[in-house]
Amino acid sequence: MADRPYTLLSCSMSIDGYLDTATAPRLQLSNDADFDRVDEVRASCDAILVGATTVRNDNPRLLVRSAERRARRTALGLSPSPMKVTVTRHGQLDAATNFFTLGPAEKVVYCTSAGATEVRRRLDSAATVVDAGDRVDMQWLINDLGDRGVRRLMVEGGRTVLTQFLTAGLADELQLVVAPFFVGDSRGCRFVDDGQFPWNPDHRATLAEVRQIGDVVLLRYALSTRFDGPTSFAHG
Repeated sequence: MADRPYTLLSCSMSIDGYLDTATAPRLQLSNDADFDRVDEVRASCDAILVGATTVRNDNPRLLVRSAERRARRTALGLSPSPMKVTVTRHGQLDAATNFFTLGPAEKVVYCTSAGATEVRRRLDSAATVVDAGDRVDMQWLINDLGDRGVRRLMVEGGRTVLTQFLTAGLADELQLVVAPFFVGDSRGCRFVDDGQFPWNPDHRATLAEVRQIGDVVLLRYALSTRFDGPTSFAHG
C-alpha cells in the first residue's frame, strides 16, 4: 500500500464561522485574488475531493482555471486538472453535472455498498465507482487514493466531509480564509459539525502563516508533522 496522500483542507467562512447562508444564492466569501491562489493550490494537487452535497448544491467545476498552470501540468504528463473525487451514501448524483462532464481528468465516486447499484445506474460510464463497504471510512478512502497514485489531496468540503477529515486526524494542513462580514443566522451552514477534534484547548493547532489577500485573510494551520510549508507546484 502506498503512503497516504498529503491531505490539505481548504475552505472560506464568514467571521462568525459560516460557509453559506440558509437561502439562495450561494454566499460569495472570497475575492478574485484568493480564487487565483486556490487555483494555484489546485494545480499542485493530484486530486480534489468534495462531498456529494456540494456536487448537488454548488455544481462545481473543480478545474484549474489558469491556462499557464494547465500547461505546466500537461508538460509533466499530467491531466490539465486534478482527478475529481466525491463521496456518497445514497447515490443521488446526476451524471450531467459539471463534476462529471467538464475536464478530461478521472472522476472517482466512493459509495456505500447499499448505494453502489444506484450510483452505477445513474452515472453509467461517467466515473469510476468504488464500493467502500457498509460506510465510507475516510482513512480507507485516502489509502485507496494513495494506491491510485494520488500523492497530494485537496479537500474542498462541504461541512460533513471537512468534519470527517478533521475529527479523524487525517488532515496535514488547513487553509482557512475568513471573509470580512457576519452571516448571523444559525440556519446557515457552519464550517464544521459537532465532533471530537484532535485540536482543543490542551492541544492547540500550529498557526503556520497569516496572509492578507485583499479584504480576506488566509490562515494556514499545520495539523501534522507532514506539513510541507509554502504552497508550491510540487509535481516532479
